Amino acid sequence: ERTMISLNAKDNQIAVTGMGQFTLADYQEFEQAVNYGIRFQGVVNLLFDLRDMLSYSVDVAWEELKFSREHKSDFGRIAILTGDQWVAWSMWVNRMFMSAEIRLFDDLEMAQAWVAGGELPAAAD
Repeated sequence: ERTMISLNAKDNQIAVTGMGQFTLADYQEFEQAVNYGIRFQGVVNLLFDLRDMLSYSVDVAWEELKFSREHKSDFGRIAILTGDQWVAWSMWVNRMFMSAEIRLFDDLEMAQAWVAGGELPAAAD
């Protein structure tokens, strides 16, 4: 069963949607898009939509760690849409390697607006 990863790059923004099992081949496709974006745009903003992603393999986790260490100053904003705590946890771990601003969202439009450089509305108490 083959997953799908959908990549959409526009200017310095890359939106990644993962569905099902996120594999090493998917991740490498993502890396290529990021490397291309960095070469032509400098700093890249990312939007990960992981709401339909079921899991990822250990080799992806390892690749992600290496990749984020190599690119720790190449990202501006990273928005992550997820309903899953394990994804959130892996992102907190990655903060150690990144100078990026990382935010978790459950709303696509808010995530898109923030990644595009907008301000977040103040949290209601």
